[in-house]
Amino acid sequence: MLVTLTPHPETPGPPVTIAVEVLRPRIPGLSLRFRVAGDISGIRVPERVRPSRARELWRTTCFEAFVAKEGGGYCELNLSPEGRWDAYEFTAYREGMYAHPGVEMRDPERTRDDRSLVCAATFDLDRVLGCDAVPWRVGLSAVVEDLDGRISYWALAHAPGKPDFHHPDSFALELPAPEAS
Repeated sequence: MLVTLTPHPETPGPPVTIAVEVLRPRIPGLSLRFRVAGDISGIRVPERVRPSRARELWRTTCFEAFVAKEGGGYCELNLSPEGRWDAYEFTAYREGMYAHPGVEMRDPERTRDDRSLVCAATFDLDRVLGCDAVPWRVGLSAVVEDLDGRISYWALAHAPGKPDFHHPDSFALELPAPEAS
């Protein structure tokens, strides 16, 4: 499924488009491919490093996915263009946050040229969301920092008020479970 993110009205951002291809290749897996296209010369893109977990990636250019859990709570996935990533679990709206050690990232990818930046990875979420073949409610977002340090907040859907990717209104995509093979 291919969707497009829009900037929050209070943080218009650089002249780019951000598209996300989101798939569930298997029941507990989430595959994400973020593509920023346009004039990316003004975007702060960290240098590529060996893929590893790191905290507070959202302080600069970063891509995010939020997946609601049945019965409440959600997980947050962060993917930096530098190759770092992280996963958090929340028990409720902005409550009970902890880094989830059971999430695994596979197949990281980053490509960049003069007009585009692509960051992609697949996350195994069975230890967070289980292995039930149920649809997921998903929020997709991006934090984009320009070279002057200004931050813009992009999302599939924005909640009323200030930018808030954690708000339930941001979980706007229903991602069906893959069919059993």
